[in-house]
Amino acid sequence: MGELLDRQTFSVPEHERAVMASWERFMAGDNSPPNVRTVIDRSWRRCQTGAVDHRLDRAPPALDEDGLQQLLERSRDLVSASEPVMATAQDFLHETGTVMVLTDADGVLLCQEGDKKLALQDAIEDIRFVPGATWSEAACGTNAVGTALETGRAVQVHGGEHFCEGIKRWTCSASVIRDPFDGSILGSVDVSGLRSAYSRHSMALVAAAASRIENQLAQIESEQRYRLLDRCLWELPAGPDDHVLILDRKGRIVRANGDVPSMLRELAGSDETATAALDRARWVRSDWLIPVHDGGSQLGSILIAPKAGAPRKTRSTARQPRPSAAFDQIIGNGSSLRAAVDKARQVAPTDAPVMLLGETGVGKELFARGLHQASVRADGPFIVLNCGGLSRDLLASELFGYIDGAFTGARRGGMVGKIEAAAGGTLFLDEIGEMPPDLQPTLLRALEEREICRLGDTKPRRVDFRLLTATNRDLKAETESGRFRADLFYRTAVVSITVPPLRDRRDDLPALVEHFSRQVSQRYGLPMRRFSQAALARLSAHDWPGNVRELRNVVEHTTLTAPRDLVTEADLPEDFTAGELPSEAPEGLTPIECAERAAIRRAIEVNGGNVTASARALGLAKSTVYAKMRRYGLDPNAMR
Repeated sequence: MGELLDRQTFSVPEHERAVMASWERFMAGDNSPPNVRTVIDRSWRRCQTGAVDHRLDRAPPALDEDGLQQLLERSRDLVSASEPVMATAQDFLHETGTVMVLTDADGVLLCQEGDKKLALQDAIEDIRFVPGATWSEAACGTNAVGTALETGRAVQVHGGEHFCEGIKRWTCSASVIRDPFDGSILGSVDVSGLRSAYSRHSMALVAAAASRIENQLAQIESEQRYRLLDRCLWELPAGPDDHVLILDRKGRIVRANGDVPSMLRELAGSDETATAALDRARWVRSDWLIPVHDGGSQLGSILIAPKAGAPRKTRSTARQPRPSAAFDQIIGNGSSLRAAVDKARQVAPTDAPVMLLGETGVGKELFARGLHQASVRADGPFIVLNCGGLSRDLLASELFGYIDGAFTGARRGGMVGKIEAAAGGTLFLDEIGEMPPDLQPTLLRALEEREICRLGDTKPRRVDFRLLTATNRDLKAETESGRFRADLFYRTAVVSITVPPLRDRRDDLPALVEHFSRQVSQRYGLPMRRFSQAALARLSAHDWPGNVRELRNVVEHTTLTAPRDLVTEADLPEDFTAGELPSEAPEGLTPIECAERAAIRRAIEVNGGNVTASARALGLAKSTVYAKMRRYGLDPNAMR
């Protein structure tokens, strides 16, 4: 059995004369089984049925440069996943007389690496084994790329096994690359050379390369799905009358708010599989789909369809968020917060640049999304770029994009920058205070002239976008010290909105906890958790340096780990389980006063009742600490 499998898998150069004799008989009309491997026999018959010209000596003309660049952009994930493999091939195949190519599912070559000998490269050009050329069976007859894609399995084709006469001096081995989630064929990886370069090891090489690419694709897709879930599950605009499905970039179901087969039976009238491209199904109405963007790309979509008996939603209510509802995800009724929301509502319909000020984690991006959703650009993309943590060169390329060959390591075909990606929509630059000084004039020029040049290009490109920015720095002070351009500050901060920190809006904490608890429960399919008054008091006593983002993480952690539906203070993370309970404070105190009382008591306990040391630790005057102790009914002698 092993010997039979070996004969079926690998070409045998020693049988070349017999293979050629079989091909000649086959071409002469002899339909008896030829003396070749089954995979070759079947391929020859497909080529004959498909009227492939056996006299061909090259592939059809390759795509032009623009066509190839568009194909590379459509195949971006596949090309990106293959980059480390192809880079290795350049060194590994050096002096072997072979090259490695990556193709898409149609057999079109995307990229090529390997031996650079002039004679080999000339031969490759002669048969058009170059990026942009199609090497499917229908185009070039039996060959490793086309036959692997046709059969869905790795295959080796050597010399006379090729169907077309002019390609018989080549040897090639190819393996298909499959989608790690649904198993569909995405492309192939192939090693080819002139007939003298034959090696059985090429099969192992392409199989290993395909496996590495598939693993990399799985990582890319998993990261995309995580970003998709993280982006939309906190903001899911659905009610009890809706079927909600979260779809990935290929329209496949990632998550749903009910039993998927039942939902599909109701909506489509059939049990469509979860791997179907639902966003392109004929029964899906366009106004059910809400695209989910992050950065310059679409992560997927949310499909929201009314349940049976529920009122049908129009495009204006289902897809375009109503201006009045654009800020509904901002929870709280404190005066400072509502003032910020009211100001945002007022300026949202305009195209005025808005700068959002506030500490890390207060929800500046949520305000930015609200400004976008309540604007006339709501149907356009919402593009986010964080200016912090990126090198100067990386930030420049992310912001302005670049052309093919602009610098070493640049993506083949170039890249669209975030400014261009925001066309017709909104660009949100977070942490703009971190932007290097030498990039600031370029951004200012883009705002003033409404055009940019990609890196490495001299051709200006018109851009149309609204700019929103955010910072946790005091940019006025930064401009006075010369660390931030004053003209850019005044251009980006036409309107400024300050988002208050959580410690200044503790009355909103119970509503925020309930909001996040409900979202986490929906996200993980858990029962809704309720937080006891003691647990809420304990949370209220916290200083929340990470603001609302920190609270969200605490609620998520507690919801996942609490043993009961009622969360007590004992279920909170360890940071919240030491010290005095704020609920023990005298009645009539505000949450802020409860927190202050707890902080003073903890300081006194840590310092053994020494008020002077406690005042020093708190950064307060000793007289102030004594006054607050009297107000809060604290006795230092009882805490020694």
